[in-house]
Amino acid sequence: MDNYSLIEQKVAWAKRKVLEMCIQANLGHLTTAYSCAEIVATLYYGVMRVDPDKPQWDDRDRFIMSKNHGSIMTYPILADMGFFDLSELDTFMADGTHLGGHSKSGLPGVDFSGGSLGIGLGVASGLAYSAKMDVKDWLTFTLVGDAESYEGSIWEAAMFAGHNELHNLIAVLDRNRLGVTGFTENLLRLEPISDKWSAFGWEVRKVDGHNIKALFESLSDVRERKTNKPLMIIAETTKGNGIDFMSNEPLYHGVPPKSTDIERAFRQLVATES
Repeated sequence: MDNYSLIEQKVAWAKRKVLEMCIQANLGHLTTAYSCAEIVATLYYGVMRVDPDKPQWDDRDRFIMSKNHGSIMTYPILADMGFFDLSELDTFMADGTHLGGHSKSGLPGVDFSGGSLGIGLGVASGLAYSAKMDVKDWLTFTLVGDAESYEGSIWEAAMFAGHNELHNLIAVLDRNRLGVTGFTENLLRLEPISDKWSAFGWEVRKVDGHNIKALFESLSDVRERKTNKPLMIIAETTKGNGIDFMSNEPLYHGVPPKSTDIERAFRQLVATES
């Protein structure tokens, strides 16, 4: 089995687990998690330099989940890698849990306490700037939402990163084209999004955000790039990918399936694996 196929299997398992967690808690941003599942899995399993036995290792790569309501997608992956026990996944959103709707830095493997949208790219830029000043070779990765890009703080951070030539900063834009209540190009147009990031001094690449091989290829040279520009990967995705009745449906934001839709959801995930 090649590395791509192995990660695809990990994604399938993690998506099933996320569905179970959301149904058990009757909460959770399932469709958001499914739009970024392959992105998060590719970063953790194949690109980032991390060590579950040393979660605070000084030379680890940092990951900032800026669209932090998608954090539930990181939980099964972190547990599978050994950052914490798999049994903790059953505590999602329960009293006293470490696994909230938004991730917190007290959880092993998590470097950022999220909540409000628009702040993660600024934190990631600060981390990358500090690494550059200290001549460290670790990288900072961040996942940004496209509707999150309505926040002015995103563009302040983009300008800061471009001006300071943070070549050690890699951002991925989850371009699922949906906000909470509607489609981004109807609510507040983002296009031409590639040109905007380029204008802020970033190298820009586009990729199919559900294609593991394509994601790998777009990130294959992140430690050897011959440029001083920060890197923006625009990943074209589908919100709710893998479950047809939840895909591209704004009103499923933050709402797990109910009643007979639960069986339909599990059945479609199984069909996607085969």
